[in-house]
Amino acid sequence: MEKRYFYYGWEHNLPVKNHLYKGIENLHDLYDVLTNCWSVETCTSRLRHHWSKDNVTCGQCAITAFIVQDLFGGDIYEIPLASGGVHCYNLVDGVAVDLASEQFGDKAKDLVYDNKNLQDRPFRMLEPEKEARYVALLKNVKAYTERM
Repeated sequence: MEKRYFYYGWEHNLPVKNHLYKGIENLHDLYDVLTNCWSVETCTSRLRHHWSKDNVTCGQCAITAFIVQDLFGGDIYEIPLASGGVHCYNLVDGVAVDLASEQFGDKAKDLVYDNKNLQDRPFRMLEPEKEARYVALLKNVKAYTERM
């Protein structure tokens, strides 16, 4: 039986444009790798108390969107959240992709992917914690794919 995916945009299993890691050829491959690489250490500090093995996407949106952009190109957008803060996703070749959408559970259906709030990646990478988490996730991905 074929594996099922539930992240936003899963139906468009886009191919990578930049072959940076062995074994990652499309979005599903990247998602599978990330599920083994996301950790409490790569989770944003304000959400670490919510992170668990059952909710590995919690607090991973920005750094995940950076990796998606590294591999697939496109732009990163932000969704303002009713609870405050923002949630990041990617727009690749006209397709909205959100590998971290599952952290919202049933409330994921309330996210509006309207491509209005373009994120300034260089500005966001000036945040030391975000840059450190991105580097840690890259390290995890590299180590994991080298073992594949």
